[in-house]
Amino acid sequence: MRLVRLRILAILAVLIIAGVGAWQLLPSDEVSDDAITVGTSDEVTSLDPAGAYDAGSWAIYSNLYQSLMTFKSGAIVPEPDAAESCGFVGQKLQTYQCRLRDDLTFANGREVTATDVKYSFDRMLKIRTDVGPSVLFPSLDTVVAEGRTVTFNLTARDATFPQKLATGAGSIVDPTRYPKDELRTGDQVDGSGPYTLKSYEPGVRAELVPNPAYKGALKQTGVAVDIRYFDGSDQLRAAWKTGDVDVAHRQLPPEDLAGLDVASTRQRVTEADSAEIRNLVFNVRDGSALSDKRVRQAVGWIIDRGPLVTDVYKSTVEPLYSLIPQGYIGHSTPFFDSYPEPDPKRARALMEEAGVQIPLPITFAHRDEDANKQESTELVRQLEDSGLFEVTEKAVEWQAFQKKYAAGAYDAYTVGWLPDYPDPDTFSQPLVGRDSSLHNGYTSKKMDSLISATQQYSDRSRTSGDFKKLQELVGEDVPLIPLWQKKDYVVSTAGVAGSQYLSDGTGIWRLWELSWI
Repeated sequence: MRLVRLRILAILAVLIIAGVGAWQLLPSDEVSDDAITVGTSDEVTSLDPAGAYDAGSWAIYSNLYQSLMTFKSGAIVPEPDAAESCGFVGQKLQTYQCRLRDDLTFANGREVTATDVKYSFDRMLKIRTDVGPSVLFPSLDTVVAEGRTVTFNLTARDATFPQKLATGAGSIVDPTRYPKDELRTGDQVDGSGPYTLKSYEPGVRAELVPNPAYKGALKQTGVAVDIRYFDGSDQLRAAWKTGDVDVAHRQLPPEDLAGLDVASTRQRVTEADSAEIRNLVFNVRDGSALSDKRVRQAVGWIIDRGPLVTDVYKSTVEPLYSLIPQGYIGHSTPFFDSYPEPDPKRARALMEEAGVQIPLPITFAHRDEDANKQESTELVRQLEDSGLFEVTEKAVEWQAFQKKYAAGAYDAYTVGWLPDYPDPDTFSQPLVGRDSSLHNGYTSKKMDSLISATQQYSDRSRTSGDFKKLQELVGEDVPLIPLWQKKDYVVSTAGVAGSQYLSDGTGIWRLWELSWI
């Protein structure tokens, strides 16, 4: 889901082993009918697409729900899925129309209509949960349904609007099953995607079976898939080693990823350049210990990414010095240019200028997950070793963590970010625009103006200059500090094909590509 190159290192590693012939790539006459088991340590916040904006939830949405648009594997331009055609009307890029396919039904048999599409968007924008996806559509004014045509009227130009329609935020729901004013509860799903939800146990498993009624961009749906959710990367590792899962994706421990044997005949390994990033986010509201940007700039002079990259993540990540990662239009390095190396003396001078207490007590929080513990320990060590901060660390369960940082409960917190669509806008408007998904209180008219400027052009190469100015402003205001950019790894047993498509750069978890060999 990026302009970054996709580098598959060893999808078919078994071919290079002596004595292994090409016959192993041919399907057997005894292909299993069993479900393929996929393990992950991601978590589903809500089965209702109006209620979540996180990687674990959106991964399952892309399989159970359908959007008007979607991305082909590795593509940067979306194509119709639930729609038969879509496009801007006129040259202003403020009116976007889609014509719905006439053969769509929800998995429960009810026909999908243009009114259902309007209902889905109106409902999502009205419910507007703190951890929901409404932040993606700040310029969406009205949605009109006439016959099979859906018209989106925007208050400002947005060339990225078609890409946003292709995300989980564009999921179409059945109005008879999803309340207008509140999130749907329970463990049922009514969508029109390539899979239906056979059973669901929160935090444990989701059983998906192919939806025979699906119509859309996919030529065929896949085999049954059993998603297993694990409480942390250590549990996922144990399940992989004992053979309880056929595919492991997000996240095995760093030391396991660093030691993957791509030449093993027992597994297939996909290592791909990724645009997954992680930021140290600051609460900039009045009353927060970090409300003064000079204090936040001081943290910029303290953070050393080197130990995070080599010691904590075993070189499975790369240091990141910009809001927009490598491989995207406009990428620059303002945090390297402004804070080239740790300098506690400069940090102290900024804090003395700000007139704050030294050491300054701050509350730092992170998700309570073993993959984050070493990282958090290292960050706390760096802050406290500077003599400038006294840190109270809190490890919080994922859903509670989201709600509390949205409410301003912490001075600082770490949050990972996966791009929603292959455009640098996915790292700007949702992260530093007004009413951002990070909920850290940051607002800037200059920032909003730059974001608006980047959304003006269909030719995205024309946005590079504005994106660089935007990143410079982030380096100056420091609402967050970029820490690293991660590679993505998928491992599967030698008997499973298609696992590389779970990490194909589009942000869509293509479970339907999995098959038995």
